[in-house]
Amino acid sequence: MTAQSWHALRHKKYQFSLRLFLLLNAFSALFSIFSPLYYVSALTFPVVAIFLLSLALLLWHWKFETHKINIPLTSLLFGSLWAWHIVIKTRQVTYDPFTWLLLAFVSVIFIGALAFATHIKAFTLHSLPAFLVCIGLSSHEHWPRIFYSFALPLAAIAIHQVIQKRNDRFAQQLLYQLLEERETLTDLSMIDPLTGVYNRRGLQNRIENLPAAEHHEHFILLLDIDHFKAYNDRYGHMMGDQALTRVSAAIRDTVRSRDIVARFGGEEFLVLLTSLTRDQACQTAERIRQQIIDLKISRSLNESTSTTLTVSIGMGIFDTENTESAIEKADKALYEAKHRGRNNIFLSRELQAI
Repeated sequence: MTAQSWHALRHKKYQFSLRLFLLLNAFSALFSIFSPLYYVSALTFPVVAIFLLSLALLLWHWKFETHKINIPLTSLLFGSLWAWHIVIKTRQVTYDPFTWLLLAFVSVIFIGALAFATHIKAFTLHSLPAFLVCIGLSSHEHWPRIFYSFALPLAAIAIHQVIQKRNDRFAQQLLYQLLEERETLTDLSMIDPLTGVYNRRGLQNRIENLPAAEHHEHFILLLDIDHFKAYNDRYGHMMGDQALTRVSAAIRDTVRSRDIVARFGGEEFLVLLTSLTRDQACQTAERIRQQIIDLKISRSLNESTSTTLTVSIGMGIFDTENTESAIEKADKALYEAKHRGRNNIFLSRELQAI
C-alpha cells in the first residue's frame, strides 16, 4: 500500500511537470506567432511545430495517463525546435540582434526552469540547444552574459534538486517509521493486554488468513476455568488476573507455535489446533488440562500459599468455511463437559462419530 502510494505520488509529480512543460511551450509558441519578441514577426516552421506538437502530446497524455512520455527526450526535441526558431528569426533581426538572442534564450530557460525545477537533466537538455545557438550567433564579448544566464538557473536547479532529494529521503524514512508504528499498534490492538494472547479481533484476523487443512483437520478447543467467579470473589481480582495470566501461559507453552491461542471471554480461551489428526488433538487437549492442574497459583501476595485450578474443555472440528458453526459446536461440547462434573474434555458429536 505504501509503495503504491509513493509511486502514485511520483507519477502525479511526473504528470504535472510534463503537462506544465507542454502548456508553457504551447503558450510561448502562440505568443511568438501573434505577439513576437522584439517586434519582428517570423512565422517559422519550428514554432508552428512546437505549438501543434505540444497540443498533440498534451491531449494524448491526458487520454492515456498510464503511458509515460520520455521527458528528457521530449525536452531535447522542444529545445532543438526553439534553437532552430532562434536561428531563423535572428537572420531577420537587423537592429541589436544580441538583445533578441538574450531575450529568446531567457524565454527558453524560463520554460525549462518552471517546468523542471527538480529535473536538472530535462532542464539542461531543453536549454542546451538554444545555449549553443546563442553562443554561435553572438560575438565573444557577449559570451559571459550568455554563460551567466545559463549557469545561474542551472546552479539553482541543481541545488534545489539536492535539497528535494534530501527531503524525499526524509519523507520516505518518516513514512516507513509511521508504517512500522502503525503495524505495531495494529498488532497491539489484536493482543489481549492481560494474558498476551490474541483477543477476538486478533483471532478473527488469524482465522481469515488460515489456510485450509490438506492432509489432516483443524480442531477447535474451547476452555473455561472452572469456578473462576468463586475464585475471584474469594481471592480478589488481582489474584484472578494473575491466574488468567498463568493459565494462558500454560496453554501457549503446551501447543505448537503454529497453533492459535486467544482469550475468548472473561475466563474462557479458544485454541485452534491446525493440521493434525483427531488423536493428536485429543492428546494436546489432555496435556493442556493436565498442565493447568499442575500449576501452583498463588492465592494471595504471600507466594507460600497456593491453590490449583481446573478447566473444562469442549472440542470440535474447525471448518474454515463456517467459523460460527464450528465455535457453536465446541461451545455445546464445553457446556456438556461442565455438566458432567468439570475438569474434563468432551468431544462434539461429529468428533465422536469419527
